[in-house]
Amino acid sequence: MLIMPAIDLRGGRCVRLTQGRRDTTKVYDGDPVDIASGYEAAGAQMIHIVDLDGAFSEPNSLNRDTLRKIVRSLKIPVQFGGGLRSVEQVKEVLDFGVARIVLGTLAVESTATLERLLGIFGGEKIAVGIDAKGGTVVTRGWEKEAALPAAGFALQLASVGVERIVYTDVSRDGMLKGVNVEATCEIARASGLKVTASGGISSLEDIRRVSRADCGIDSVILGKALYEGYFTIQEALVAGVQ
Repeated sequence: MLIMPAIDLRGGRCVRLTQGRRDTTKVYDGDPVDIASGYEAAGAQMIHIVDLDGAFSEPNSLNRDTLRKIVRSLKIPVQFGGGLRSVEQVKEVLDFGVARIVLGTLAVESTATLERLLGIFGGEKIAVGIDAKGGTVVTRGWEKEAALPAAGFALQLASVGVERIVYTDVSRDGMLKGVNVEATCEIARASGLKVTASGGISSLEDIRRVSRADCGIDSVILGKALYEGYFTIQEALVAGVQ
């Protein structure tokens, strides 16, 4: 089980939201580059970075500069998503040295562009984030409902060559009430793809539950629980193999 600590950026600073709502922003002290380097030193094998300003279609140059600095400072790979809505933006970020990007809104709104990106960069570089509320896909910073069933969308993604899905139950994100293992497994089984679980991890037992699920989930993203000191990266890495 790959354990990925998350760094959510807003105005170049580390933040966390509750259920994806921009009015719930909580800023955490510390330089994002230092935080990422600390995760690497603690044993993390990949870092997940989100540009929240980009996801909300707001100016995000500070976040892109921060992303570039993080990538340059690390030896481990970086996964990045948030506000990538064109081929040019995806190419720019991959040129920074990002190992894998996560598309959300673009994948929902333009299958043709998604297929083009898969053709250019391949499935190892292009993952798709399925963010859902009550089993329905949401886009544009989780503020717009796409009227698209999450499981059906997962199956559609498999048909066009996507290899990985990052699934987030938005109602759990930032709530520290546990990951929705059942819904995440439904996505994995429906698509047959590799799936990363995201949203709601609050304890080491949550990590163990995901690890034991045996349904296609091979990785998990950790956010608020790390910032709030519920457990350490080292403890999470041990839990991921139990």
